[in-house]
Amino acid sequence: MSVLDVFGDDARRDEPGAAPPPSPSPSPAETATAPARRGRGTWPPALLAGSVLFGVIATLLLLAPWLAPYPPAQQDLVARLEGSSAAHLLGTDHLGRDVLSRLLDGGRFSLAVASVTLLICAVTGTLVGFVVARRGGWLDTVVMRVTDILLAFPEMVVALFLVAILGTGDLTLVLALTIGGWTPFCRLARGVALEINGRDFIEAAHALGCSGWFIIRRHLLPNALPPLLAHAAVRFGHKLITVGALSFLGLGVQPPFSDWGSMLSEAIPYLDRLPMLVLAPGAAIFIAALSVTLAGRGLETRRARAGRST
Repeated sequence: MSVLDVFGDDARRDEPGAAPPPSPSPSPAETATAPARRGRGTWPPALLAGSVLFGVIATLLLLAPWLAPYPPAQQDLVARLEGSSAAHLLGTDHLGRDVLSRLLDGGRFSLAVASVTLLICAVTGTLVGFVVARRGGWLDTVVMRVTDILLAFPEMVVALFLVAILGTGDLTLVLALTIGGWTPFCRLARGVALEINGRDFIEAAHALGCSGWFIIRRHLLPNALPPLLAHAAVRFGHKLITVGALSFLGLGVQPPFSDWGSMLSEAIPYLDRLPMLVLAPGAAIFIAALSVTLAGRGLETRRARAGRST
């Protein structure tokens, strides 16, 4: 009897020149879940590009008091309507103010108004959507008809109506952006809540005596958060453009303060002489809105991939 017969496969593995044993093949479950894990861990190019671009813009605007070469309201009538130079990288406007300084300072107002109004709309719309989905009945019908009415009026029309009552100013701008801005979030949150309400874990929470607010906080909000974030990113670009449009019409910030929309309005008479006065704030609005919209589309793509892989 040889040593191979006594120790079997262990001795054969130790024999010089013996081939290594075949590695165990992955199970069907591991093969199916590997692409799913890779799909969830990857960032779509749109999400990555939009996040990086918006991060750069937000950093520049936060550091505007230190990056701006001149005070934004400082006038120099001798140097009015000058082109790009070493002293003024983007030139000066009709009052001799540095365009780059005003661009950095005005962007802080534009992004602040868009962020505040979007936060109010998202929180209000999400809570209302969850509540009407949980309650149902006449409350759901009334709220949905109200959202239909508000969606029928553009934000510009609402702003003009409010100006006639309240006058121009920051309050008018915020109200114009929030009165109808909560309705898309309400519809989205309601749809997600109606989809989840019939699931087993909701029935179990009811059986355990959990309150409605606990169910909203513990079950509805975590499931609705991914689509709400993606929608909020896309809506942010729309809010930013609307802020610029309302300021362009004179319904936003008032002099001596400025934002990108008011800079566009002041630069129109000098378009043929110094196009940079229009191109600078216009490009700022476009790039900022594009960056957030790209991030929102990337979030939607990432969520869709995760849904297909599960």
